[in-house]
Amino acid sequence: MASFTVVVGDPDSGMTYQLEAEEQDANRFIGKSLGEEVEGNAVGLDGYTLEITGGSDEAGRPLSESVPGANPNEVLMNERQTGYHPDRDGERRRITVRGREISDAVAQVNASIVDRGSTDVDELLGEDDE
Repeated sequence: MASFTVVVGDPDSGMTYQLEAEEQDANRFIGKSLGEEVEGNAVGLDGYTLEITGGSDEAGRPLSESVPGANPNEVLMNERQTGYHPDRDGERRRITVRGREISDAVAQVNASIVDRGSTDVDELLGEDDE
């Protein structure tokens, strides 16, 4: 069965939350691509909507928006982008990245909150320190 670590970023507070999505909840992410939206109740954020912004597989290869499908591919990169940061102008390198679609080979999914629910995130996750 699929299992992901979902890193949810809150753009309003600047906080990030590492949540686990296993079995049925993880299946809600499979087949989705970067930029698509998922209901937040898959990770315990009822009433929230999350946008998938990135991720990586078990080997650390990042998901790339420019590669279709879910399989790893070697891509010739010539400018700064996810997975490649050139040291000098004009440098090119062939980098292995994974396609933009989420599959069971993905280990981490990055997401951002798009629509908020009526309850605060800290309250839903039980992280009230006070």
